[in-house]
Amino acid sequence: MTLWHAILLASAAAFATKLAGYAVPARWLQNPRMHRVAGALTVALLASLTVMNTFSSGSALALDARLAALAVAALALWRRLPFLLVVLLGAVAAALVRWLG
Repeated sequence: MTLWHAILLASAAAFATKLAGYAVPARWLQNPRMHRVAGALTVALLASLTVMNTFSSGSALALDARLAALAVAALALWRRLPFLLVVLLGAVAAALVRWLG
C-alpha cells in the first residue's frame, strides 16, 4: 500500500464516520446521558493527546522540557491564572529547562 492509498483510505473512513453521524436519530442526541458521554470523551481525548505529546519521543519515553512546561502550565491553571499567562509561563519553563540542560 502506497502513501496515497493510505491517505485515500483514511479520507474515506473519516467521511464514512461523519456520514454515519447523520444517521443517528435526533432523540438519541437529546438524551442527557449522551451529553455527559460526549463531554467526557472530549476531555479524555484532550488528556490523552497531552500525555502522548508530553512523554513520547517517537516510540521512546522522553522526560524533557515538555514535562516542566506541562507542570508549570498545570500549576498556573490550578491557580486560575489567565490563559495567555498560562501559555507564556509554560513556554518560559520549557525555555529555561532547555537553556539549563
